Amino acid sequence: MTGLKTILVGVIGHVDHGKTALVRALTGVETDRLKEEQARGVSIVPGFALLSSERGEIDLVDLPGHERFVRAMVSGATGMRAVLLAVDANEGIKPQTVEHLEIARLIGVRRGVLALTKSDLASPDGIAARSSEIAAAASRAGIAAGPVIATSTLTGAGIHDLGDALAALLTDAEPVTDDGFPYLPVDRVFSRAGFGTVVTGTLRRGPLAVGDTLEIVPGGRSAVVRGLQIHGRPVERAEPGRRTAVALRGIGLDEVARGQALSVPGLLAPSDWLDVAITAAASADAALAGGTACRLLFGTTEVGARLRLLDRDALEPGASAQAQLHLAEPVTVPAREPFVLRLDSPASTVAGGHVIDPGSRRRRRHDDRVLADLAALATGQAVEAVAIRLAQAGAAGAALPELARLSGTGTARVRQMLSASGAHEIGDRFIGAPAFAALRTGTLAALSQHHRDNPMEHGVAIERVARMLALPETVTVAVLRDLAATGAAVQVGTLWRHADFDPARNESEAARRLEQMFRRAGLNPPDETEAVGRDLRRREALTYLVGAGTVIRAVDRVQRRAVLFHREAVASARTRLSEAFPNAATPETGFLAREAGATLGISRKFSIPLLEHLDAVGFTRRAGDRRVIVALEAPRVVA
Repeated sequence: MTGLKTILVGVIGHVDHGKTALVRALTGVETDRLKEEQARGVSIVPGFALLSSERGEIDLVDLPGHERFVRAMVSGATGMRAVLLAVDANEGIKPQTVEHLEIARLIGVRRGVLALTKSDLASPDGIAARSSEIAAAASRAGIAAGPVIATSTLTGAGIHDLGDALAALLTDAEPVTDDGFPYLPVDRVFSRAGFGTVVTGTLRRGPLAVGDTLEIVPGGRSAVVRGLQIHGRPVERAEPGRRTAVALRGIGLDEVARGQALSVPGLLAPSDWLDVAITAAASADAALAGGTACRLLFGTTEVGARLRLLDRDALEPGASAQAQLHLAEPVTVPAREPFVLRLDSPASTVAGGHVIDPGSRRRRRHDDRVLADLAALATGQAVEAVAIRLAQAGAAGAALPELARLSGTGTARVRQMLSASGAHEIGDRFIGAPAFAALRTGTLAALSQHHRDNPMEHGVAIERVARMLALPETVTVAVLRDLAATGAAVQVGTLWRHADFDPARNESEAARRLEQMFRRAGLNPPDETEAVGRDLRRREALTYLVGAGTVIRAVDRVQRRAVLFHREAVASARTRLSEAFPNAATPETGFLAREAGATLGISRKFSIPLLEHLDAVGFTRRAGDRRVIVALEAPRVVA
């Protein structure tokens, strides 16, 4: 079915204005399937029929017209991209006609076909008057349509022209948006022998294939697609925009219901706060006040909600704004999903729009920054939504599922956007390119400041850099590695420094004197406090010498004290030990600590930390009370 042009068209109009008869004349399908509908002659639930043409396929949704069934009409309107407006040639436009047009406008429908029904019962002058009236009403609702087509299901007049007009919608139809994940609001659930549990609905946002694993939201139960049908035809894959029946494996008939939806696991999450772009009904008699209690309808879901306006106290008829909805219970809805708000008393549609952020929280009113971000998000561009959230998150970054939910896009698509934008993935979060660039700048500035304050230190440990910047170590490591890759920073051992910093340039006279002291002292160096005292410059000089590796700090772990040796003294000790114990290749031929001390002419105070250091650098290896010189050690044979 891939490549076939399709479009979902909602058939709207007042009760008894001939919508169902019109669909039957076009397709031969009786959409009033319930016994109650056939007995009463009115549609209670949406009915669906397929109209095929040489240009493609049109899914016709016969929407209930009676005021009591407007809620069902809204659920059927989910996903429709055009309307077929049916108006009785004798009765003309009725209140429900206006409300249906209003709903279509509020959920973003901008194209349509206009049909005058029962024209065999009207005079030519009456038909002309009604046609002007219908065209004007559609224009006010923002519906672009061709000439009004006078029809009669009794005589067949206009039916062929009506079919051609509907087929023409396919010619200019924009490709159905594929957001990279399936979303199917469930409108019917039943069981069929050989298939098990079956749900139907209009597939939105992305394709669905046999074998896919889905999550039923809200609720979190999972199921596997066992089979797919489109208008009774088995298919392996269904594209978005089609009425689809989905047979599910792993879910019982009582575990899924109308009002829930099918989607990919882990993408959508329940929330009781929604940020929305909202437009008040143009036909309203008065402004819509903030705090109004209403009913939120989207997909096949209906829930109580309270309107919270962020930049004003009331929304005038036809006006638009960004606002919030506080829900009576959490809902699970994708970003950019259209919705309608209705009052219970008097029963009427008062507003509509689309969801901006499906996982929001209570926001401050009259906050310019919040309003600016919501206005940008209201454009509905996924790339813009990702960029805005990354900018809001800054150095903290944002997780991939969070970005996918806000943008209303599948995680694979969001990852592509992030890669193209230059965002950095650190652990399970992404940091935007501007924020990461700011981190680079801040880190270099922090390193430079540290070098100015501590000119004798060779660099800074990662833990200290993280504290200086108040960042997690994982982020600090990522920034420092990026700086090193571009040559802006240098790593020396466990220390990091600015590439422009050369500690050798800062070597002081105090450092040179200290080095001479330790060189002359050999293996009998002075204590650190004796060498440095309370002189801050000498302390900085010693830090410099240790950082440069000129002076080695050896630690006696038992006595918990350190001894400072000049590196030349340590190198000399290694040579003398190798010459004194040429056969120290095994524990039996190795040497004791006191033998090493005697050979080097030093006391235990110096020999123990020296040997600990030689063990740490791999020159010697302790074996019981003795030490083996690793370079002499015979290779081990593994049986």
